[in-house]
Amino acid sequence: MKDKIHPKYYPSCQVFHNGQVVMTVGATTPELHVEVWSGTHPFFTGKQTFVDAAGRVEKFQRKYAGNYFAKK
Repeated sequence: MKDKIHPKYYPSCQVFHNGQVVMTVGATTPELHVEVWSGTHPFFTGKQTFVDAAGRVEKFQRKYAGNYFAKK
């Protein structure tokens, strides 16, 4: 195996969700920041949550605001 070609491995990488540590895993970065994890995902929790990615809802509302769907 060649030396110095593999990334540094961090066996105690902390995973953050909303500023809180949710789990510790092994990874090539010392810490990970995630928006969705199994503790908040609707499939695992059984309840719906709303995740707005980069203002997509507001963009959609601005685009179709007013009388966009009115008959011409």
